Amino acid sequence: MVLRPATRAELPAVLALLADEERVTDPASVTVTPAHERAFADIEADARNELLVLVDTDDTVLGCLQATYIPGLGKGGAERALIEAVRIRADRRGGGLGRALMDGAVDRARARGCGLVQLTSHKSRSDAHRFYVSLGFARSHDGFKLAL
Repeated sequence: MVLRPATRAELPAVLALLADEERVTDPASVTVTPAHERAFADIEADARNELLVLVDTDDTVLGCLQATYIPGLGKGGAERALIEAVRIRADRRGGGLGRALMDGAVDRARARGCGLVQLTSHKSRSDAHRFYVSLGFARSHDGFKLAL
């Protein structure tokens, strides 16, 4: 397995992972909209953002996440990494891929000099919460969102 930045050609596979957590979605069935294209281009062009994919030896996308590096005055001025949109293909869960994906993302944040890695997870995702705790993440805050 290799963890690396996603390519534009992998955008349908990433969108397929995000489309349905419970089933495998065929990337060929996913519509890539102009909004997706713009977002991918913006992420790719921004040194503080990474769309990472976990791929197997035949370059099949098995997992993804987005890491955003946020400058701040806390933690001695160190950046913090915000991890979002973590997904592993439904038919490949339970074999350590999620751990490899997250360990790789944490290693990348550490190599950047980040002082903290944070993430949010929907309240309904109890399996994901147990997984993040098993990686050493602590439930330290309540999060709030405002839809615009």
